[in-house]
Amino acid sequence: QVQLVESGGGLVQPGGSLRLSCAASGSIFSINAMGWYRQAPGKERELVAQITTGGNTNYAGSMKGRFTISRDNVKNTVYLQMNSLKPEDTADYYCSAVLSYRRYWGQGTRVTVSS
Repeated sequence: QVQLVESGGGLVQPGGSLRLSCAASGSIFSINAMGWYRQAPGKERELVAQITTGGNTNYAGSMKGRFTISRDNVKNTVYLQMNSLKPEDTADYYCSAVLSYRRYWGQGTRVTVSS
């Protein structure tokens, strides 16, 4: 069982940067992978980025080069560094973890990109 708590969302201007954090607690050593998803108003939830226990990363095509997912094993925290933000990046961002064939979700943090 894993608990996830996101933070770092907020309002940012186009072209700006924001870093999201996801603190994990519980059976953290049983986690197979962690990732970030987002859901914009009226749209389906989509994958943003993921990172495996081996450190391999994957990004959605539109995110690669702008977003970076990373992990701090000491703090049990995964980050999403978002640069060159666009209005279309506006969404609720969710942290996710997979273990024992189950997916766990954080409560989400809202990111709004607007001038």
